[in-house]
Amino acid sequence: MAIDDLFPTSLRLLGRPALVVGGGTVAARRAKALLDAGARVTLVAPALGGAARALTDVLHWEAREYRGTDLDNSWFAVAASGDPATDARVAADAEARRIWCVNHSHAEDSAAWTPAVATVDDVKVAVNAGGDPLRAAAIRNAIAAGLETGELPLGRYRRGSSRPGLDSPHHRGSVALVGGGPGAEDLITVRGRRLLAEADVVVADRLGPRGLLDTLGPEVRIIEVGKTPGHHPVPQTDINAILVREAQAGNRVVRLKGGDPYVLGRGGEEAIACRDHGVDVEVVPGVTSAVSVPAAAGIPVTHRGLAKAFTMISGHEELENVPHGSDHTVILLMGVGTLNRSIPTLQAAGRGPDCPVAIIENGFAPNQRVTIGTLGTITAQAQAGRVRNPAVVVVGDVVRISPLAPAALALARISRRETSSTLS
Repeated sequence: MAIDDLFPTSLRLLGRPALVVGGGTVAARRAKALLDAGARVTLVAPALGGAARALTDVLHWEAREYRGTDLDNSWFAVAASGDPATDARVAADAEARRIWCVNHSHAEDSAAWTPAVATVDDVKVAVNAGGDPLRAAAIRNAIAAGLETGELPLGRYRRGSSRPGLDSPHHRGSVALVGGGPGAEDLITVRGRRLLAEADVVVADRLGPRGLLDTLGPEVRIIEVGKTPGHHPVPQTDINAILVREAQAGNRVVRLKGGDPYVLGRGGEEAIACRDHGVDVEVVPGVTSAVSVPAAAGIPVTHRGLAKAFTMISGHEELENVPHGSDHTVILLMGVGTLNRSIPTLQAAGRGPDCPVAIIENGFAPNQRVTIGTLGTITAQAQAGRVRNPAVVVVGDVVRISPLAPAALALARISRRETSSTLS
C-alpha cells in the first residue's frame, strides 16, 4: 500500500460494535482506544496479558480462538493476535464483509491504519508515518510538544479562542509579563513561549528573544516600547497605560521583556498598574542575564574555593557598600557606560588592581564578544575595543574559571588550585 492510496479520515464509533482479536499489549492498547472513543468492544483471545485483563470489566471477552462469525454486526475490526495467519484471516473475513480492519501483522496489506494519537487541549493530532509505528510516535510526540510549548503557533486558534464579541464589556482581557531571557530564542520558558503564541497584542522590548516575533501571525499587533541607553522613547508611565488599555479592550497582552521581569525590569511597576485598574496580570519568570550571560562565557557567579556569594547591581547605582574582596562576585548590569566611575569605586572598596574582570557583550547572540582583564586594565581595554551595551560586567575571582581567560589569569588560577591542594 502506497501512502498516496490513503484517504485520511476519522471514525465516529460511539455506541457501535468493534472487534479486537488478540490478548497482548498491542490488542489491549487498541481496545483501550476504541473504548475511549465510545465503541462497544468485543475482545477475542484464548488468554489475556495483564494490560488486556485490566479491561475485562468494560468490554466483552470471548476466551477462545477467533471465528468468522465474530465479525457479525461489527463496524470496525482490529487484528492483533500476534499470529500472522490468524490476523490475515481476520483481515480477509473483514474485507469480504466490507468492514474496515487494521491488520497489525502486515501493515502493507491492511485496509486501515491506526495512527499515533496525541491530544493537546481540544486539539487531536494523528500521525501514521507510512505505517511505521515508532516513527509515527516520534513525530506525534514532536508535534504535541510543539503545541504545548507554543513552538507551533496554534494556541490562539484553539476552539473558542476566536472570542466573538471581543468588544463586549463582559469580556476580560489579561496581561502576562513574560521574561524572555537573555535573547536566545530557545531560552524563554515553556509557559512564556506558549503565552506568546496565544497573544493578541505583544508589547515588546528592544532586548529579549526578538526572533520569536517573526513567528507570530499577521493579526497579532506588536507595540514597540524598547529603550536604549539614555533614550526612552516610550516612558514607563505610557507603557503601563498601554498594557491597561489593551487588556481592558479584551485582548490577551504579552509584555515581552528581556531577562526576568522582576530583575531590573520594572515588572513590579507594570504589575501594580494592572492590578490598580482591575486587570488580570501574571508574571512568568525569565532567565536573568545576571547569571546566564556570564555562563555563556564559561563564568559561574559562584564557585567553591573562589566565591560563595554574588551581588547583582545596576551600573548606575552606588557601589560603595558592595561586599569587599574578589571572592565576592559583583555583577554589573547596564554598566559599560559607567566603568570610569564603577571601576575606581570597586578598587577603593577593597579589591586590588589585579582583581579579574570580564565584560560579555550580546550574550548568547551570534555576535557575542568577551573582554577579560583586571580592574587595573579593563577600562582602557573597553575603550580600545569599543565595548558597548547590552553587556554584563563580572568582577571577581570567578572570571579565572572561564576558558576564555588570558594566560596570566589562567596561571593565577592554577597557582590557586595548587595552593589549595597543598593545604588540603
